Amino acid sequence: MQITLFRLLTLTILLGAATASAQTAPEPKTPPPDLGKTLTDNGPGSLQPIASVPGDALDAMDMSNLLDRRTEAAIKRGLDNLKKIQESDGAWGKASDQNREGYTAFAMIAFMINGHFPNKKQPYGETMTRALNYLLKEAKSEFFGYIGKNMYAHGLCTVALSEVWGQTEKDDEVREVLKAAVKVILNAQNSAGGWRYKPVPAGDDLSVTAMQVVALASARQAGIFVPDDTINRGVRYLSLCSSPTDGGFAYMPGPGVSGFARSGAAVTSLMLLGRHDAPQTVRGFEYIRKEAKKALGGTESWTYAMYYATCAMYIGNPKDFQWWYPQIRDILLSKQTADGSFGGRGEYDTSVALIVLGFPYGFVPTYQR
Repeated sequence: MQITLFRLLTLTILLGAATASAQTAPEPKTPPPDLGKTLTDNGPGSLQPIASVPGDALDAMDMSNLLDRRTEAAIKRGLDNLKKIQESDGAWGKASDQNREGYTAFAMIAFMINGHFPNKKQPYGETMTRALNYLLKEAKSEFFGYIGKNMYAHGLCTVALSEVWGQTEKDDEVREVLKAAVKVILNAQNSAGGWRYKPVPAGDDLSVTAMQVVALASARQAGIFVPDDTINRGVRYLSLCSSPTDGGFAYMPGPGVSGFARSGAAVTSLMLLGRHDAPQTVRGFEYIRKEAKKALGGTESWTYAMYYATCAMYIGNPKDFQWWYPQIRDILLSKQTADGSFGGRGEYDTSVALIVLGFPYGFVPTYQR
């Protein structure tokens, strides 16, 4: 029933394994979102693109060629690693980690995009059941419906619940928690149309706002009511962050520097709301296409950037995705270690990589153009 947003979110992070050696990307100049404060990372070194120009539109055979046996084997090793490092309470991340709810949501999405849901089936059904139970418990720990310690993590958890609803024996409970989680997001939107880190209508930035828009789009796709006025005000806020010069998006409305990660988040959000042809979306997508090759070699908040760039490419144009995916796939595959993890931040890097790598499975109805 609810095989929606998670499928595409997982597609966006698939940066694969080029055989070239990796270099360290520059440190971010602009602070990433609250979740990203502990998730900023280093990208690979420069590499030559596999294709110099986009290919033809994708069909079923094209997608099966993108997702080859080595990639499927890497996904299996990655999922096994996530299962192994899951905490006893069902979460990912230590109890002291401020972002563990966000990590848990990312991990759940990684399993779901690759076809695994909460149930009794091996090898991952029980792993997902424990993770779902953790999120449901956390939704009742502070005030009903708020999951995590910041709105970025809350948005991710809302997406995870939207995708799992209809796939579990606890659908009634999931529905009630999901409705409450959406209500938290609605109540936290400020007068400018944006969101910030706390579940109150004060402050705003593009990164947190984009995450709430993705969460609302996912919940709406799942069947939860989201007012049009909330959506329209969110679109207006994102549009105000668009640069009139280069087409990219700044961290906040007004004069600011465009960033690849921010632009990917904004363009993905706008397209998920059906604004594919809006001027800000078109200019933003062109900015992403222009900066894509350089960003593969290193950009601020690299994992976060690759996640949203993959989403934008997939939704925006199949030709661009056909050009993009083999490169991100090969970079990610080169980053996988002997224990199946990707990168140095365990559950975060591994989960996002598995999401990106899983895009060619095609479980992405919400992200279709």
